[in-house]
Amino acid sequence: MKFVHIGDVHFDAPFTSISDRAELGQTRRLEQREAFKKVVEFIKENKIEYLFISGDLYEQEYIRKSTIIYINELFKEIPQTKIYIAPGNHDPFIKDSYYNTFEWESNVKIFTDEVEKVENSDVNIYGYGFNNYEMNKNQLANINIDKKDKINILVTHGNVTTGIDLGGIYNPISSKELKEKGFDYIAIGHIHKRDEFYPGSLISLGFDETGEHGFTVGEIVDKKLYTTFIKVDEREFIEQDLDVSNMYSEDEIIEKINQIDTENNLYKINLIGERNFNININLKLIQKNIIKIKNNTKLKIEIKENNNTLKGICIKNLNNKLKNNEINKKEYEKILELFIKIFN
Repeated sequence: MKFVHIGDVHFDAPFTSISDRAELGQTRRLEQREAFKKVVEFIKENKIEYLFISGDLYEQEYIRKSTIIYINELFKEIPQTKIYIAPGNHDPFIKDSYYNTFEWESNVKIFTDEVEKVENSDVNIYGYGFNNYEMNKNQLANINIDKKDKINILVTHGNVTTGIDLGGIYNPISSKELKEKGFDYIAIGHIHKRDEFYPGSLISLGFDETGEHGFTVGEIVDKKLYTTFIKVDEREFIEQDLDVSNMYSEDEIIEKINQIDTENNLYKINLIGERNFNININLKLIQKNIIKIKNNTKLKIEIKENNNTLKGICIKNLNNKLKNNEINKKEYEKILELFIKIFN
């Protein structure tokens, strides 16, 4: 049997992490739709029998009915594919959820918080999801695979842990217990990075999700599992450091930043080193694919206090305030910057 596993699409997410560039939020939402369409096109072209969506398909707080209709219209294009959805903590199966109120295509099965087994001729699908924004009960204890000669798959959403502490509010799951159950494939969502349980988020939602994003394709033949990753997100979020220690103006920094070849990716620039001046860069002067600039520099201190000039007296008094804990280091640097401006 062949399947596609996706998770954490987060349709209609506000993309607050890239809000410094207002138009990018809508751009990324359009790219979400395009990425999901690519999944459906892959399923059609390769005659995939099963689609597993392991939670956080959309954002309950922000989702529009028009987006739900868009998703369902795509499901109509793959009527021969059985679709299984386990609601997550961002799209729980609650009273006013579209999982509960919308009429989905007949090939769509949406799990609730109770473990359910769906028997097909070639595979048994076990699934459960969130019925609220938090869930901390161990549902694995309620699953016993009764037909081990058949293919058995689990579809859910939660936080897989390798330790013995199963505390937490996002369906904590023991990896040891998971493996002991004997599933042939485990389709889980929640963590946006790929590993043996997670396909990662379909597209990156921010700078904490670097690298390639897409979905997992799998095939099980004679109880042997074969998987591969398909990239569908055309962009990557990339962080890059820029040392400003030998730069002496904002114009020079802006020039260096605008020389970066971003291609189609989205960048966060971390300014590092010792700065010689106050930095407050207007993002409107920066190329559009650089969406964040973080100032992690430290002020280069060259002013000496051992003289009787007004500058020397001010610096001496300031140093004493720092030494006597009347101001903290951050306040010290801010005042010192003002001194540099005034005395220069």
